[in-house]
Amino acid sequence: MRLMSSLQIDETDPMTTVKALLSRIGLYLFAVIVGLFFAVPMLWLLTAPFDATPGLNVSWPSFTLDNFKGVFENPRAVTSLRNSLVLAVIATGCVVVSAAFAGYALSRVRIPGRNLLLYMLMLFSAVVSGTATMVPTFLLIYEIGLINTHTGVVLILTGGMLPTALFILKDFMDSVPRSYEESAQVAGASSIQILKDIVVPVVRPGLAVIAVWALVNIWGDFLTPFILLRSADLYPAAVVIYNFYDETGRPDLSLVSAFAFLYSIPVVLMYLFVNARYGFRFHGGIKR
Repeated sequence: MRLMSSLQIDETDPMTTVKALLSRIGLYLFAVIVGLFFAVPMLWLLTAPFDATPGLNVSWPSFTLDNFKGVFENPRAVTSLRNSLVLAVIATGCVVVSAAFAGYALSRVRIPGRNLLLYMLMLFSAVVSGTATMVPTFLLIYEIGLINTHTGVVLILTGGMLPTALFILKDFMDSVPRSYEESAQVAGASSIQILKDIVVPVVRPGLAVIAVWALVNIWGDFLTPFILLRSADLYPAAVVIYNFYDETGRPDLSLVSAFAFLYSIPVVLMYLFVNARYGFRFHGGIKR
């Protein structure tokens, strides 16, 4: 009680009250500055695509839809969005399915050195970045004949994300009560039926976590497709937007702003879907 009373602000002391007030004002100002730091790029992304003369500053737009017309008339822009969608869906599916099977196996089967293997995979995937491994990655894909193919990009993206996805998903698999599976086995269910009808519904929030995390990373990845793809027709949106310049060599802000707006829509829709389906919270992950 003495400690609690010593921590309370003495409201009868004017100096203490002024210090507490100034401290709170300083905290609010810091929060406003940090909020503006993140809000200004978002405001530019929301206003510049509809501005007839977009610039680098945030301003009230003179409304037009001609910027989007320019995007749809650009053959590389539409093709790149389709390529990004194909790469993101296939690679995300590969990451989720592979991590689910591997996580279930590591959770249920006693393998010597299982935890050591998992932590080593996690350690190497975190310490050795994708940039540092680009040369051996390029040589590997070249030797197996998958250079300039979406298949090679999907394999590299899936392999790079699998250790972290496996590390996260194994915890969800460990939380599934084994009594559920034992009851199903007594009733005659096969291993595939147990996995599909019992394990997957229980760990579905974990699968959603992995899906969102993988899709966001794959959707925004620039380096892997830039290194492994040679044909402009195969480039995803993250690479194509890098080439939107006008005749003078400056970024074409009309095209860049409208394309960036369309490019961000799938990720936003993904977050909204997960929020509606699983109760996603930006500050606390996903409710279980």
